[in-house]
Amino acid sequence: MKLCIALDLPSAEENLALLESLKDKDYLWVKVGLRSFIRDGRAFLEQIKAINPLFRVFLDLKLYDIPNTMGDSVDEIAKLGVDMITIHASSGAEAMKEVVERLKKIPNPPLVMAVTALTSFDEKSFFEIYHTGLQTQVLEFAKLAKECNINGVVCSCAESKTIKEQLGADFLTLTPAIRPFGESSGDQKRVASLEDAKEAQSDFIVVGRPIYKAQNPKVVVEQILREMQIS
Repeated sequence: MKLCIALDLPSAEENLALLESLKDKDYLWVKVGLRSFIRDGRAFLEQIKAINPLFRVFLDLKLYDIPNTMGDSVDEIAKLGVDMITIHASSGAEAMKEVVERLKKIPNPPLVMAVTALTSFDEKSFFEIYHTGLQTQVLEFAKLAKECNINGVVCSCAESKTIKEQLGADFLTLTPAIRPFGESSGDQKRVASLEDAKEAQSDFIVVGRPIYKAQNPKVVVEQILREMQIS
């Protein structure tokens, strides 16, 4: 299980200051989301690598468009040198296959993770959009993503174990909304603890607010890493 820190602070300067305090953590995964990338762009990715070239960058843009546009977008993303990206599973098989085919043409392509159901959804709000049960549809999205040779899916810990059991341990799961030590869930509906993530066999956990809102983020990161090693 790998820790991925969400860089969701209000400015690039604050996000970079957070990373400066963690620059001794080789191979730490950092998540750059839509807000940060729109605001700070490619230069921000370069600044992250300047702090520690061994940081792993997860560009979380959740691409969702027609197949050709998604393919063209991935062509451009590949030039950024990031290590993992997200697309929406609900973009469909044709779009996911197009992404995979485009990435076959480049050396050292990023991992591709397909978003199943956002962790801000609960059963009621998910049904309002998809008119089916959340856990059932998450599994169907995961099956479709695997058929398209996507590396794995973004899901909650509530679905991760079932996905692993049905699709295999090598099909990756990334679980956001981790509240390692019982912190407030905020706007997330399907949150989980570190112990939940371990039980769910998550490959990547995303932690944001519990780290960057802490009085001493480095202490929290080190505590999480220790707990992960113990588990």
